[in-house]
Amino acid sequence: MAQWLWIDSAGNKVFSDTAPPPGTPDKNILRKPGGRVEVKLPEAPAAAEAPPAAAASAPVPKAPGKDDQLEAKKKLADKQAEEAAAAKKKAETEQYAKARAENCERAKKAKATLDSGIRMATTNAKGEREVLDDKGRAAEIKRADDLIRSECGPLPAPAKAAGGPAN
Repeated sequence: MAQWLWIDSAGNKVFSDTAPPPGTPDKNILRKPGGRVEVKLPEAPAAAEAPPAAAASAPVPKAPGKDDQLEAKKKLADKQAEEAAAAKKKAETEQYAKARAENCERAKKAKATLDSGIRMATTNAKGEREVLDDKGRAAEIKRADDLIRSECGPLPAPAKAAGGPAN
């Protein structure tokens, strides 16, 4: 959208984002940057000579205020941003719940294997195989029980905002 509008020396209307060339009469400049329209009115007689009714009927330019279309676009953009944030949060919650369900299932299977009493072996830090003794089996059962308690129960409540009252 051009910012300047003027009539050149040939009588053509020129739209441009640069100012008209020097020497263009002010009366030929129809619009300047910023959407301001230059309207040259003929010289009016002195205020004392003008009838009061004519002054009252003159159109008063509208003061700049809220742009309803712009406000509607802003509201729409805000609503879309809120919906996107809600969808993202829902997807994250679903992903977290799915991961917890998988962890729960694995912990239950590990606990069932440990409870079965079959001989189990693990690999130590050196890469050597070690058969679980009763003490190691008890430790693994406790770890599986802790995982089942944390992953198989209801989702934990969301953390409260910092700075709230302590109970």
